[in-house]
Amino acid sequence: MPRMIFVNLPVTDLARAKAFYTALGFVNEPRFTDDTAAAMQWSDTIVVMLLTHDKWKSFTTRPIPAPETSEVMLCVSCDSREEVNRLADTAANHGGKADVNPSQDHGFMMSRTFTDPDGHVWEPMWMDPAMASGEGPAPEIAH
Repeated sequence: MPRMIFVNLPVTDLARAKAFYTALGFVNEPRFTDDTAAAMQWSDTIVVMLLTHDKWKSFTTRPIPAPETSEVMLCVSCDSREEVNRLADTAANHGGKADVNPSQDHGFMMSRTFTDPDGHVWEPMWMDPAMASGEGPAPEIAH
């Protein structure tokens, strides 16, 4: 069985969060969804678990970060530059906010960021397949 990642996110409005992630292309898995949580599958190995605040608090006593803070930035690979742009633009058009951090474009790799309606930060990124496989020349990255 391949390793999978289940990203657990506290949300203030479960229905709104499900609609947002559906717009991005996630698919609800009803076997793991109820009034307190929703499993939103993005690929065979990536599932986002949307949890109401009460459900979240049943797993941890740690505080839920305020929406304007950054606890993590979830970077996900995309197949093209166009997919990166589509995800960020779709997020902005469905209750999220695009480009909360500066866009990055190094030619061989580019990324943008967006937040979901609860302020969770995502970073879709694309990398030239030759660079990703090690077949391309080593890039010079400005520091």
